[in-house]
Amino acid sequence: MKTLSVAVLFLATIASAHAFAQTKTRAQVYQELIAAQQDGRDFVTDTSYPDVNPIFAHQLEQQQEARLAQHQTANAGKVASSTAADSPSATN
Repeated sequence: MKTLSVAVLFLATIASAHAFAQTKTRAQVYQELIAAQQDGRDFVTDTSYPDVNPIFAHQLEQQQEARLAQHQTANAGKVASSTAADSPSATN
């Protein structure tokens, strides 16, 4: 009888371990963290994972808008410099 109950207990332990298994690996979660930091989404907390904590949502929006404006001004500068280089010179 003891052997049977030990076997049942062992099988129940193994089954419960598989029930709590996660679908993501540690490497996948680490890559998500790196991507979030690069995107400026550092505002994910333990209580809000994988979403941004609502407390920080407005701050994140402002950072993304500032980053977008910075990219637009940088791209505008590149376009202006390439246009000036492509135009014929007045001394020809």
